Formats: sequence, structure tokens, C-alpha cells
Amino acid sequence: MFATLKQIFAPTNSDLRKRILFTLGGLLIFIVGTGVRVPGTTNITSNLGFLELINVMGGGSLKRFSIFALGVSPYITASIMIQLVQMLDVIPYFKELSNEGPVGRRKVNQITRYLGIILAFIEGYAFSFAFLGSSNAFEYLYVAVILTAGTAFCLWLGDQITQKGIGNGISLMIMAGIISTLPTMFITAFNDLVVFTGSGASIALGIIKFVVFVILYFLIIIGVVYVQESERRIPLQYANKTTGSYGSEQSFLPIKLNTAGVLPVIFASSLLAIPSTIANFVKNEGFTNFVSNYLDYSKPVGFIIYIALIFFFGYFWTFIQMKPEDVADNLKKNGGYIPGIRPGHETEEYISKSLGRVTIVGTILLIVLAALPILFTVITKLPGSISIGGTGLLIVVGVALETYKQLEGSLATRTYKKRRSRLR
Repeated sequence: MFATLKQIFAPTNSDLRKRILFTLGGLLIFIVGTGVRVPGTTNITSNLGFLELINVMGGGSLKRFSIFALGVSPYITASIMIQLVQMLDVIPYFKELSNEGPVGRRKVNQITRYLGIILAFIEGYAFSFAFLGSSNAFEYLYVAVILTAGTAFCLWLGDQITQKGIGNGISLMIMAGIISTLPTMFITAFNDLVVFTGSGASIALGIIKFVVFVILYFLIIIGVVYVQESERRIPLQYANKTTGSYGSEQSFLPIKLNTAGVLPVIFASSLLAIPSTIANFVKNEGFTNFVSNYLDYSKPVGFIIYIALIFFFGYFWTFIQMKPEDVADNLKKNGGYIPGIRPGHETEEYISKSLGRVTIVGTILLIVLAALPILFTVITKLPGSISIGGTGLLIVVGVALETYKQLEGSLATRTYKKRRSRLR
């Protein structure tokens, strides 16, 4: 890592430093925007429940009801919807676009953005209706338009960072939003754990608790890095390649421990958020009590449903993303095979079993990560803003690792080009 930093600050890499500075500047604009409240509104004091994930991804902007309260979450929802339509082949047009190469991808991206803007308006109107209290239709529309414009600006800013900076702009904005809440979380944790009005022994005990909290937090970060980088490698051989010779490289079929990423948690949270949203509109006491008692993940029944949904979507999304049948067919077409396994149906079964076993472990680890902040809040009785673990950490670590790899790749490309120019 230090060698990479040394290369970045080398005089010959001034263009790369400009891209990094542009990225940091774009993220700074996003963070400042999360603090600009929608005119005529106040902070949300009610419990956000399953909307807390949107609040975390936006750096607490939903609680503040800022102009970036929705952030890029409508675009993420739209992207997931389009991917599901493509994978399940529900609408043939999208399947055709996915096979048209770069042109098709541009069209899909354009459709996804339009769908994201539409969802942003719908969500903005729903949030204004749910959190602004009694008001008129014009004020709801006014707030919805501002929130939609905020989402549109975030998408534009993310595109600018992707094109002129380093890494994926939208992912980096989500990561920046999550990181921006960490200082406040640690300060709140210190104030709640260390009480200076008691005796010396109680103050010392509070300091020890805070130190343990910080150590646990960083240990969980190390564990998340391990989960993100872990993979099961299935050895492959190709009929047109000689293995075991000098200079040859062994081929592998990598299966990541957590192939689905945070999508199962997003799916589960979104599904359980639907009844809460309906309850805010209906204002029926019986239905509201049912939702709060049985569909709230801080309650036993809601927690079990939440965990079950994460497990289901973890399996569902993994097998949709990496279809064993398609992998086996591609290997057969390219002359590849798994040593000791016949090509075709046996290869498909072997990949399916391996993927299933890895997915069980990865999904259980994802469930533990998603459940940690809930259990921590319930057990310690600390505010929900103070948590250990959570999907936010998974997002931050994943984006940070991906951006660092892209930075290393960019430096390696520049070094290679310089060596070639010297040889000429």
C-alpha cells in the first residue's frame, strides 16, 4: 500500500492525482448537500425502521430531510429491478439489449436512470406524506420535486466522478455517506458509555467499555475484509492448453464466499418496508400495531422473518448471478473441464453443489453481519445510531477494496506504458 501511495505522489503521475482530487471534490459536494435541509421541513424524530438503511447510505440525510434525503437509493432499486427482469427473461426486449454489447448496455443504463427518477418522485411524495404530518397536496408535491431533483443531481455527480475521477462514482458516494456518520457515532458512543458525573471507578469502567467497543468495531472490519476477499477456487483444465509445463498458469473457477454482496439485505429490508409504508398512508391503528409488533426487526417475530428473508434472497440472487448450467456450457464450448469430472451434466451438478455449500457459509456470515447492530442495540439499550457491524461496513469495505484495485491497475498500466516507450 505504501508503494502505491509513493507512486501516486510521483511527479510523472500528476494526471492521476488530478483524478483523485476531482473524486474527493465531488464527494465533498455530496457531503455538503446532505446537510442542506429541504426548505420548510424539520428533522425526522420518529423511528425510521427499515428505512434506516437508506438513511445510513445517505450519510444521515433522510433523518435531516435534506435535499439528498433519497440519495441514489431509487437508482439502486431501479437497477435491481432491471437486472431481475433481464435475468428472469420476463421482458424479451431487455434480454436482447443485454446481448447487444456496449450499445445495449448504454440503453439499459439510460432506461435504469429514467426509472430511478420516476421511483425517486414516488418515494419523495410518499416520504413527504409520511413524515411532514398534516399538510396540503401542493406542499407534498413541492417536497417530492426537490427530493427528485436531489437524486437527479446525485446521479449526475456520480457520473462525473466515474468519468473524470477514480472508481465508481455512485458507489463512492454511498461509501462517503456511510463514513461521514462514523465520527458522530463514535462521539455518541463515548458520551453514552463514559459518564463523568459518577465515581472514578465508574468512569474507568466506561472508558474500558468504549475501548472494547472500538476494538470490536475494527476486528469486525478485518472480518468483513476476509469475507469479501475469500473465494472457493475450482481447478480447471483446457484441452488446448498444456498444464504442468514451465511458465504455465493454473486456471481456476472462482466462487466468492459472498457472491450476492449486500443485495439480500436490501431485498429483505425493502420487502419489510412495504407494510410500514402502507401503514403510514392508511393510518389504521390495528394494521399499524400489527406491523410494529410482527414486522419490526427489533421484535422477535420480525427479526426471524428478516433473517429468513436474507437467507432466501442470498441463495436466490447467488444462483441467478452464477447459473451452474450456463457455467458448465461455457466451459464445454471453450474446451474446459474440471479434473475428474465429466463435462456437461456432471460438471453442472458439481458446480451447483460447490456453489450451494459456499453460499450457505457466506449467507450465514451476511446474516450475522446484518443481525449484529440489531442485537447490539437491543442488548446494550444504546441508541440505534450506535452499532457494531451492519451492512454499511460491508458496503464500505467492498467499495474501498474495489477502488484500491482500480487505482493499482491504473498505476500498473501507466508503468507498463512508460517501460514500453523507453524500450522504443
